[in-house]
Amino acid sequence: MIPAVASKSNIPPLLTLDSGISPADLKLLERAMISLENPGFAARLTDVLGTPISGGFKLLPTGWSKGINTASEKALKIALEFALKSMGGKKRTSSNLKHKWAAGISGGVGGVFGLASLPVELPFSTLLMLRSIADIARSEGMDIRLAETKLDCLQVFALGGKVEGIDHRQSAYWAVRFGLGQLLKEAAASATGKALSREAASVTSRLVSSIAARFGAVVSEEVAAKMVPVVGAVSGAVINILFIDHFQTIARAHFLVRRLEMQHGAEAVQSAYQWLMERRPPRASSKS
Repeated sequence: MIPAVASKSNIPPLLTLDSGISPADLKLLERAMISLENPGFAARLTDVLGTPISGGFKLLPTGWSKGINTASEKALKIALEFALKSMGGKKRTSSNLKHKWAAGISGGVGGVFGLASLPVELPFSTLLMLRSIADIARSEGMDIRLAETKLDCLQVFALGGKVEGIDHRQSAYWAVRFGLGQLLKEAAASATGKALSREAASVTSRLVSSIAARFGAVVSEEVAAKMVPVVGAVSGAVINILFIDHFQTIARAHFLVRRLEMQHGAEAVQSAYQWLMERRPPRASSKS
């Protein structure tokens, strides 16, 4: 769920008149911004589990980073190929709880085998998450039968982590979207052809690799959490549920922004979003 904001809005009537966006939609945009600019999965795990996960990184085996990045990229490729094939395009309420239960079961089974289960468990849980993301996109009025929407769903995996080198008045969300924008356009354009050419496959592969680089960082945080002895007493199912809930929250916020862009225009929404960014308090430091 997107967190609620304080009842007293920071949005003056002047912005409403200038932007053409209604006060109600500006409040929705503010709520989405809070989720998109404070993803902090590691900090969230620390809050829920009651212990920092930083120690878990020290317990991971040598070469773990390369292995997780490889597994993350493979998982995204498998998910993109299979996750959306059986989903219809008609708008309906998303089934977040159903996907959480499925991810929890997957995490519980994977927890029995530990890190060795990652190459098998991660593709399955990623597939579940992509279906859930697409479900949320559909509930916000997106047509998930379109190649552009499918790739937009995949992009959510790149939005779930921190962006280094920006200050609190800069948007991590827009930084990632701009960074992936050209690749998304090229991949969507190439996917409209009946046959997937070698060039089109190359574009899609580069897009997946770019998303996987950011998704792998969040996967590393999830894996590290499972390595902490204190956290180890908690079922892998619980951590997996928190993992999918994290991306469901990001997806809801992202596709809310996308819906507002369709209604009011991308430029107007981005301007209003930036205005809100400039008035937000500094980012809290991560507890991880």
